[in-house]
Amino acid sequence: MVQPPPPPDSRRPEPIPLTVLTGFLGAGKTTLLNRWLGDPALSDTVVIVNEFGEIGLDHLLIERVDEDMVLLGAGCLCCTVRGDLIATLEDLLRQRDNGRITPFRRVVIETTGLADPAPILHALIYHPYLVMRYRLQSVVTVVDAVHGAATLDAHLEALRQAAVADRLVLTKEDVARETVALRARLAALNPVAPILPADTPAEQLLGGLFGLDGKGEDVRAWLGADAMADEPEDGRDVNRHDASIQAICLTSEAPVPRPAFEMFLDLLRSGHGPKILRLKGLVALADDPERPLVIHGVQHVVHAPVALPSWPDPDRTSRLVLILNDLDPAFVQRLWDAFLGRPRIDAPDAAALTDNPLAIPGG
Repeated sequence: MVQPPPPPDSRRPEPIPLTVLTGFLGAGKTTLLNRWLGDPALSDTVVIVNEFGEIGLDHLLIERVDEDMVLLGAGCLCCTVRGDLIATLEDLLRQRDNGRITPFRRVVIETTGLADPAPILHALIYHPYLVMRYRLQSVVTVVDAVHGAATLDAHLEALRQAAVADRLVLTKEDVARETVALRARLAALNPVAPILPADTPAEQLLGGLFGLDGKGEDVRAWLGADAMADEPEDGRDVNRHDASIQAICLTSEAPVPRPAFEMFLDLLRSGHGPKILRLKGLVALADDPERPLVIHGVQHVVHAPVALPSWPDPDRTSRLVLILNDLDPAFVQRLWDAFLGRPRIDAPDAAALTDNPLAIPGG
């Protein structure tokens, strides 16, 4: 159930911003990460990798702190995940709180090239302790401009990496013959994520919604909802190459009744949670419409909502952006409309929804 955020606790430390860096094998994650670590603004960062040997940071290593952690020349810490990611994140907090390592201000998790990022994001927003101490800000996915199209054709992991991203970074553009088709495919696969060059400043890539103190443009960029309005006029299916993964933006100009919103989320998550790769939004609830809730979820888990002190801009429209895998966007739209009291359901679909609200009409 979506509950109001707890009252501020002055004794609780501010959550530490966390970014997930992903991308398929050979896409250029290591090069991008090395560039980030050369930025003085990231000097108090912890980088989490799977094994030190898998990432080219050797020239930055200056001191081994313990078996699983080294200090980098850039002033950052780098630790390896030999077991469970949650255990690694908890251990970092213990060492930080006990003064055994220098306090860090940011965490970057670099996944393996074959990783499906959804379980990682699921862990980051599900664990009751980690959600208090870390705040997921952005998912940055690196895509190879030379081999990206072939990789998307051959590997589901690459599709998911692109689909859940907040920002897509296109590498090797200087040696690619052309990138127009790849850019169009990525935009269709994930219309809410901007496609940025590899030399984009680190802070622009790592930043996110949380901690922005109501900056309107950053909120709108995080949501990416404006991009959802750019539908093709000829009615063609822009997702024709990747029909299993599609995006949808649900809106409501009127404040949403809390019970209706909670029931909508509960029904969608319980019936189709594994098919929701990403969910994020800004929602005005009827009982507190001037303090919109920031909604952030993966699969059947939704992060504890964060209430902004006020609307970031004059637009009071509630917006929910979902990236779906093998789930009909039209069904999700009809479900949303039904809970808001504005059903637009044809007779056969209405019968299907009444008999089994968890079923996908026609699916």
